[in-house]
Amino acid sequence: FVLDGEERPDPSSRWQPEGIRGPSRVLDPTAFAWTDAGFEAPELRETILYELHVGTFTHEGTFEAAIAHLKGLRELGVTAIELMPVAAFPGERGWGYDGVYLSATHAPYGGPHGLQKLVDAAHAEGLAVLLDVVYNHLGASGNPAIEAFGPYFSDRYETVWGRALNFEDAGSDAVREWVLQSAEQWLRDFHVDGLRLDAIHAILDASATHLVAELTARVHALNPRALVIAESGMNDPKVVRSHERGGWGCDAVWADDFHHALRVLLTGDTEGYYAEFGLVADLAKALRRPHVHDGQYSSFRGRRFGARADDVAPERFVVFSSNHDQVGNRALGDRLPVEARPLAALMTILSPFTPMLFMGEEHGERSPFLFFTDHIDEEIAVATRDGRRREFAAFAQFAGEQVPDPQDRATFATSDLSREGEPAGLRDLYAALIAARRELGPGEASPVEFDEHEGWLRFGRGAHSVLANFSARPVHVGVDHATELVLAAGHATVEPGHVVLGPLSGALVR
Repeated sequence: FVLDGEERPDPSSRWQPEGIRGPSRVLDPTAFAWTDAGFEAPELRETILYELHVGTFTHEGTFEAAIAHLKGLRELGVTAIELMPVAAFPGERGWGYDGVYLSATHAPYGGPHGLQKLVDAAHAEGLAVLLDVVYNHLGASGNPAIEAFGPYFSDRYETVWGRALNFEDAGSDAVREWVLQSAEQWLRDFHVDGLRLDAIHAILDASATHLVAELTARVHALNPRALVIAESGMNDPKVVRSHERGGWGCDAVWADDFHHALRVLLTGDTEGYYAEFGLVADLAKALRRPHVHDGQYSSFRGRRFGARADDVAPERFVVFSSNHDQVGNRALGDRLPVEARPLAALMTILSPFTPMLFMGEEHGERSPFLFFTDHIDEEIAVATRDGRRREFAAFAQFAGEQVPDPQDRATFATSDLSREGEPAGLRDLYAALIAARRELGPGEASPVEFDEHEGWLRFGRGAHSVLANFSARPVHVGVDHATELVLAAGHATVEPGHVVLGPLSGALVR
């Protein structure tokens, strides 16, 4: 389009082959020859998620290159891949959370046709595909071009990443429809099996029907089996409650409290929001329902936070020991310590919740996952670089200059999966844990027992018990009638009346 003498891409563009400042290209989404007519995505309770970043999952960094690795994921036991955002964003490389054209697939990854090929291949391999979408803000590099078409941005709200989208003021009907049609097109034209909604707490909307509630209704009307998984910083069960009960209708929600409780026990990290965790009791509470903060005072926030979620089925919480944020938002993008990885896997996969792996964790990936960008506006590039250094300046172990420059191509290249890792045998353990989870079936973690002083925790999974030792010394954990060691993460032996667990070790017994 030409507005006031300037050429602007279409805000509803489906294809930006020359990037966010190039011309929009017409796409015929029906031209692709799909072969997935018989595919049916697994139910939520059968889902094992695998989060991946297309650009670093392979050296080529494309949808098509990822296809070769789908069989390995299926053999591991994964049932669904979750792609980090692929909507067109500035430059060639980035995490994707600063997307501009919500319905256009990032050209360097292979564009819309590449995404269709990946989804079709995943379905042929028996894997569902979920797509991470960002509807709380746009990448600042695209704001002027988008705003030229109308009141896309709120004059009332700001997010931590920039201007909020206009979902409730004058002109907002068209903005809401722009987002809702984008969500629908990913399912209809690209056959994805669900969406992960980024940071819905930053979708600022005081309308009678919140945008998220309207989106879930539209998505489920199009495909009743589609999953809508929210990232929510609210610990509010309304996110997954039905519309009939006044909820927003999401199928599941990320459970950060479970991660934090587990990570602090595994590593001793106490910086920032981790300072509120550190007791075995926190993880014990999270195993019942992963809102450790369910209405009590949060010292990190300086206020009461969260609500109880006892009525929400366990599988509607997505848990993880790593994800893109919890790795990439560390200064050096470092993953869990080697000695903590087996126990982290056991606790996450054998929990009653829906487990998610972050790419590479299954083999103890040696490469970090760093924060990287390719901003095309120098002012934004400088602000991002300087902000990253300031963020970690207060940490004693980091001098500002040591934090990798997100704009440096080497930062991106360093994050490529090497597919090498440690400890030895970790991938086999993951495969065995996923197989064991299928045998356990859905259900509660009950009873949950622990010894704060000794540092151990035990929870029931039907006729089985899961045991964990978070201390630095061996412990004896009493178990009634346990005679068989099904799986060990670390060092474990069954003796009459108890199980001996080595430091940072766990076991599944029956």
